[in-house]
Amino acid sequence: MTDPLGQSQVIPYLKGLTAKGHTFHLISCEKYSRNSDAYKNIQELLDKYKITWHPISYTSKPPVVSTIADIIRISRLSGKIIRKNKIEIIHCRGYISAMVGLAMKRKFGVKFLFDMRGFFADERVEGGLWNLKNPLYKRVYKYFKEKEKEFFSHADYSVSLTEKAKLIIQSWDLPGQSVPVDVIPCCADLEHFKRENVDESILKKWKQKLEIQDHDFVLSYLGSVGTWYMLGEMLDFFKVLMSKKANAKFLFITPDDPREILIKAASRNIPKEKIVIQKATRNEVPAMLCIAKVSIFFIKPVYSKKASSATKMGEIMGMGIPLICNSNVGDVDAIMDDAKSGIVLDAFNNTEYLEAVENIDEVLKIPPEIIRMYAKKYYSLDDGVEKYNSIYKKLSLQ
Repeated sequence: MTDPLGQSQVIPYLKGLTAKGHTFHLISCEKYSRNSDAYKNIQELLDKYKITWHPISYTSKPPVVSTIADIIRISRLSGKIIRKNKIEIIHCRGYISAMVGLAMKRKFGVKFLFDMRGFFADERVEGGLWNLKNPLYKRVYKYFKEKEKEFFSHADYSVSLTEKAKLIIQSWDLPGQSVPVDVIPCCADLEHFKRENVDESILKKWKQKLEIQDHDFVLSYLGSVGTWYMLGEMLDFFKVLMSKKANAKFLFITPDDPREILIKAASRNIPKEKIVIQKATRNEVPAMLCIAKVSIFFIKPVYSKKASSATKMGEIMGMGIPLICNSNVGDVDAIMDDAKSGIVLDAFNNTEYLEAVENIDEVLKIPPEIIRMYAKKYYSLDDGVEKYNSIYKKLSLQ
C-alpha cells in the first residue's frame, strides 16, 4: 500500500466500498519499515477509513523460495483473520494471493473472488523475468498456467481488467462452471485528476523549478519506465517531434533513476536540456501533467498485455490531455477509437512517428472536457466501486 499502485488502485476502492457498508481486513506485502513516514501515512489513512491493515514485510530473494515463504505467511495470517472475524469473501488481487484464496475457500467455505490483474505467468516470461530455457522457471511457468485454469474454474466470481482478456478466458476449455467474469479496468479518481483543481500559482512554480517556458511544447510521460514501457521508442518519437517543433521538451514524471533515461536520450543525440525528469507524489501529479500539451505511453504489444489496463490512461484523460499511444494493448484500441482523444500508432518506426507528429496540432484542438467525458465513461472510480459492490452483494446472496 506504500507503493503508488496501492494508493491509486487499492485504497480508493476500499474507501468507496467501506462507505457502502463493507468491512475490510487488508493484507499486503510492504517494502517500507513500520517506522518510515510512508508506512505511517498509509496507516493513518487506513485508520481514517476504518480499514484493518495487516502488513507483512516483502521479500524477493531467493527467487521462488521467497514467494513460497510469503504464501505460507499470508495463508497463516488469513486463517487467523477468518477464524476470528465473520469473513464472507476473500478478494484476491493477482495469482499469488489467489493461491491463498482458493485454499481458504476449501478450508473455511468463504467466497473466493479472483481479481486476476493480468496473465501473470505470461507476464513473467514476456517481461524477461522467467527464462524458459532455465528448467526451474519452465516448471514454475507450467505450474502457474495450470493454477490459472484452476483459479477460474473454482472462483465464485472473477474480474478482468479488459474485455479482450475476458474473451480469451471464456474461450478456454475449463472444467465445471461457466466462468463468471466482470470487467473492471484500472479506474482513476477523477476528482483528484481534475484540471480545475490545479492552482495556477503551483503550476507556475513547477515550471520555474523545471525551467520550462510557457512557449515550450511539452510532451509528458507518467510513471515508471521499466519492463513494459518502451523508453527507446518513446525517445525516438520525441526526436521526430523535436525535428518539427524546435521548442519541444520531454517531461518524465517518474520515480525511476534519471540515468537510464539520459543515457538512452544521449545515444539518440537528444540534447540533455530537452529532457526534464522529476519525481512527484500522487498529490503533485495533476499539476505536473498540466504542464504538458500531450502525453505519451508505448507498451510492448505482447500476448500478456491483452489483459492489461494502464492506470495512467484514465488519469491523463481525466486531466483532459490527449494521448499518443500504441495499439494491441488491452482495450486501448477500442477506447481510443470511441473517444478519439489522441493518436494510436500501429508500428514503431519513423514513418508512423512522423505521421503522428504532423497530426498533433489537430489533436490539440480536441476540447479537454470531451477527453474528460470519455475518462468518466471508461475509467470512473465511482463506477468501479459500484461494480465491486454489486459483485460482493451477489456473493453474499449465494
